[in-house]
Amino acid sequence: MRIHFTGIAGAGMSAVALMMRDAGHQVSGSDADVFPPMSTYVAGLGFPVTYRFDAANLPPDLDVLVLGASAKLGGEDNPEVVAARSRGVAITNFAELVGRFTGERINTVIAGSFGKSTCTALMAHILRQAGVDAGWMIGAISASLPETGHWGQAPDMVLEGDEYIIGNGDLRSKFALYHPQHLLLTSLIHDHVNVFPTFADYEVPFVDLLKALPAEGICVLRHHPAICAVAHETSARVVWYDTEPCEGWFSRNIVYGETSTFTLVGPQGQAVDLATRLLGAHNIENIVGVGAYLLTRGLVSPRAFAAGVASFEGIRRRLDRLTTTSRVPVIEGFGSSYEKARSAIEAVRLHFPHRPLTVVFEPHTFSWRSRDALNWYDTVFEGAARVLICPPPGHGAASHQQSTFGEILARTAATGTPTLGVETAVEAIEALSHLKGDEIVLLLSSGPLLGLPDTLPRFLDERFS
Repeated sequence: MRIHFTGIAGAGMSAVALMMRDAGHQVSGSDADVFPPMSTYVAGLGFPVTYRFDAANLPPDLDVLVLGASAKLGGEDNPEVVAARSRGVAITNFAELVGRFTGERINTVIAGSFGKSTCTALMAHILRQAGVDAGWMIGAISASLPETGHWGQAPDMVLEGDEYIIGNGDLRSKFALYHPQHLLLTSLIHDHVNVFPTFADYEVPFVDLLKALPAEGICVLRHHPAICAVAHETSARVVWYDTEPCEGWFSRNIVYGETSTFTLVGPQGQAVDLATRLLGAHNIENIVGVGAYLLTRGLVSPRAFAAGVASFEGIRRRLDRLTTTSRVPVIEGFGSSYEKARSAIEAVRLHFPHRPLTVVFEPHTFSWRSRDALNWYDTVFEGAARVLICPPPGHGAASHQQSTFGEILARTAATGTPTLGVETAVEAIEALSHLKGDEIVLLLSSGPLLGLPDTLPRFLDERFS
């Protein structure tokens, strides 16, 4: 089958394209206005990619066009979509494609408001290192894996399950199409307020996911009040985990440092000593969840699990250290939601408690730009000494009540944290050029952030080497 991906630089889109290539299909893709790290990653995928949308990009023998959901793609007005329709080519989305082709696999869905990318990548890495050729689909780039998508020859398929809707014309959550046999649910905190206005709305697709599990499945759940409240909805075997003692798997004796150590304790008294270079309490939680799943199912030995945790290098934009010689470290986090931003800030404060923290933030997602979420700015930057905020982008603004740049700045400044708006990389670097040398800088966004992940580390490496 020949498949073309319109919007190939989407993290999920490129992962599925790689899965389909591994499965023996011919794939190609197109996109526009892409930025690192995905632009760099897509350039090395090894199949044809064009950086414009044009009917000429479609192969003459095309069987399926997979259309991404980003507002920048133009939807039904995209020239590739128009051409595909005129030729009678089937048009689908990547979630439908995944569901169609993995229906006969043993699908493990990893879902939650946060932690799912790290857990999926960690699980795939541990299985791969242990010699299990499972398939995987991850919406983020990990240095520990060769690619974000892999078909694999083993029966198991590990899928990052996104609760976000397929598109404006299809309000189903993506993970609803993945035929889950097993589930790891990391968290349940209100997110994506533009499509789930209330927590009750947000909870519905997760409840449906729990109900979809077969009775013989394994359902690994974080011991958290919101998840406890819906756990009865599944007929699968429930296995709990937490960073505090619980009836399932938990961590004890945590020692944080450049390499953090702790012991994973199982419900039958199992004890596995672990070491990780990942930062933050939330990553200890992620490791516990993945361990609860893999060790409960017996997919790897405790020794193989510990080896995989120790060698896992994390994923891009999840607390990566971007500087190499600077006395002022630049850490890049993923700030697509309130909980993810808070987790990143808390992790940096935990590991660097005595350094003044400057956060450089871009409100890139619809939720951060929505007036319904302006109250997030009241507390999200707690612990920061200073905040620089970049302008919100404009794509898709007509689909919701978008806050202005001024409203976001004013709401943040009202907390008493020194706040500065920066509209160009030059302005941001100028604002950071007066650092003394004992600080730490955290970049937070799911967007391009004015190109600062590329330019700022070089500047600080030269200034504070």
